Formats: sequence, structure tokens, C-alpha cells
Amino acid sequence: MILGMTTLTFAHVLLSLIGILSGLIVLFGMFSSKRMDGMTGLFLATTVLTSVTGFFFPNSTITPGIVLGVLSLIALAIAIYARYSRKMAGGARSAYVITAVISEYFNVFVLIAQAFMKVPALHAMAPTGSEAPFKIAQAVCLVIFIILTVGAVKKFHPA
Repeated sequence: MILGMTTLTFAHVLLSLIGILSGLIVLFGMFSSKRMDGMTGLFLATTVLTSVTGFFFPNSTITPGIVLGVLSLIALAIAIYARYSRKMAGGARSAYVITAVISEYFNVFVLIAQAFMKVPALHAMAPTGSEAPFKIAQAVCLVIFIILTVGAVKKFHPA
């Protein structure tokens, strides 16, 4: 147990937080056309590992987390292919930006969901995750990420 979490949970949470932080740095770097190769590698690797470690938690049914993990891995596969195999040439640049930002959005979506489950004040406002405060928080997050995605596609033109 580490900080009251199993080793798997701790690793999953740590990878997720590193992925979110590095993803935000990469995302904001896109607005100034910075490739940020090292930070991008960290973001993509930790986000892939976050999704993969999520499959190791015991589940007897397909959960929303499993579905989101699969969708995240699909987006990440496209982002990795567009960035490294296609070298962001032509339409691969936009494909990379869109799928990388989608992957970051999925991480932040889960962060918000976990906050509403684990933080007592937030949990009291939305104990089942179907109440208005949770829906509003997720809707605002989605709108922000849509705006960020459009901006990043327009601004990211690395040499």
C-alpha cells in the first residue's frame, strides 16, 4: 500500500497525473508551434500506460472506464502514427493534434469524474455522477477542449 492505495492504483494515478501535466504542456506548446519532442514522448508514453494499466483492475463487466480506455488507445495509436511514422506531413499534422488533444481530454474527463467520486465536497454535490454539477463540469471541460483543439490545429505548424 502506498498512500492508502494498492501498488497498481498508485502507479495508475501517478501515470495519469504525469500524462495530464505533460499533455497540458504539450498542448500549450502547440499554440506557439513548439514540437516539444521530449515532453510529447512523455505525454504519449504515460497516457498509453495509464490506459493499459486501467485494464488490470478487476472488472466482471465492461465499464465506462474500459470503453474510455479503448477509445483513448485508438486515439493514441493515431497520434503516435501521425507524429512518428507520418512525421506530421500534410493531414497527419491535424490528425496528430486532434487525437493528442482527444487523449488529453479523456484523461481530464476521468480526473473530473474521480474528483467527484473521491473529494467529499464534490461527491456531496453529485453522489451518483448524474447530477447537474457533474454534468456542468464535464460540459465546460468539453467546450474548453473543443476550443483548444481548434486553436491548436490552427496554430501548430512545426518546422
